[in-house]
Amino acid sequence: MRLSDLLSKTSKQAPRDEVSTNSKLLIRAGFIDKVAAGIYTFLPLGQRVLKNISNIVREEMDAIGGQEVIMPVLHPKANWEKTGRWKSFDVLYKTNAASGDFALGPSHEEIVVPLLKRFVSSYQDLPKYVYQIQTKFRDEPRAKSGLLRGREFLMKDLYSFHTDERDFEKYYKKAQEAYKKVFKRCGLDSILTFADGGTFSKFSHEFQVICENGEDGIIYCTGGDFAENVEITKVKEGKQCDLGHGPLKKVKTIEVGNIFPLKDKFSKAFGFTYVDKNGKEHPVLMGCYGIGISRLMGAIVEVHHDEKGIIWPGVVSPFDVHLVHIEDPATESWAKEAYENLTKAGIDVLWDDREKTSAGEKFADCDLIGIPARLVISKKVGKGKVELKMRDSDRAEIKTLDKFIAAIS
Repeated sequence: MRLSDLLSKTSKQAPRDEVSTNSKLLIRAGFIDKVAAGIYTFLPLGQRVLKNISNIVREEMDAIGGQEVIMPVLHPKANWEKTGRWKSFDVLYKTNAASGDFALGPSHEEIVVPLLKRFVSSYQDLPKYVYQIQTKFRDEPRAKSGLLRGREFLMKDLYSFHTDERDFEKYYKKAQEAYKKVFKRCGLDSILTFADGGTFSKFSHEFQVICENGEDGIIYCTGGDFAENVEITKVKEGKQCDLGHGPLKKVKTIEVGNIFPLKDKFSKAFGFTYVDKNGKEHPVLMGCYGIGISRLMGAIVEVHHDEKGIIWPGVVSPFDVHLVHIEDPATESWAKEAYENLTKAGIDVLWDDREKTSAGEKFADCDLIGIPARLVISKKVGKGKVELKMRDSDRAEIKTLDKFIAAIS
């Protein structure tokens, strides 16, 4: 894509009412546009990142047997009354329309359980694993952290359905491993953390990422044998880890995912049962597994940035390469040829083809937008060659374009 054709433009200043690093950088770099507190438009660059994150999540959910669906945003009041959450879910958006009372879905237990009840009646129909990537709505009172705490956000929620505890526990562990893979692929080191289950279950497991600007906090062992959210833990920082890994540490974190053992809470509310091989009826056991896709995008920025801008991990970056042409009519054909050759090789390129824009401005925008590789075309570099600089490095090197294409391919 030519930068001159891109819908958004970079900005030197972030909105004054934004306090979080992720929202400041994403707005300045032209990934998102603020509509209201906790509500954002995802611009073409931002949509590309969301798509890349979503594809990673889909691959890992499909790998553990997930079947993708899309459930509605509008939920009938009656469904939420059956679970008792119409009154107890404190961030629930409610409508009062001529067509009836509805909730704007913050989660989908009230929809997915009646759905599965239509198709599951026997032990032979189980287990089942259903997921979606869908817009969610929550009336957050503290929507001040950019994409980390939105009132409207994109989320992946997976639901598993089982005949017995043993089968559920086996899948719960499998989901944990899949989540670790998702976050690792997105460039984040996650810590599995014991936490409160809220309105979903007695307890949950969160996936926390260490970040000094994080809203959450955990007490954890660096050796991996203990981690609890500070909201529930009774353990003090400095206590020795049980397996001899040294003292426990307290750190600020960002929650990037959570999983809940729902057991029979929601299946009982809807009378969702199955018949075993002996003809006996039992409630279906459930698990719930959530990843905020847009929240994950914000977390990546919080972790991967410097004073100049964003530093995207390659797999989620909106483009593979940021191509910069230092303006010179004599070398314009070199830049066009490089762009065409990169594109033919299957490399996704953002080409800064802007005229009357200084090299300094172009380089500053490269750093702000944060695409992993910057390629410079100029008379100084020479025909058929590029100056390569990786976003996370200060070192630049001259390569032939052909060698660069061969290496990245």
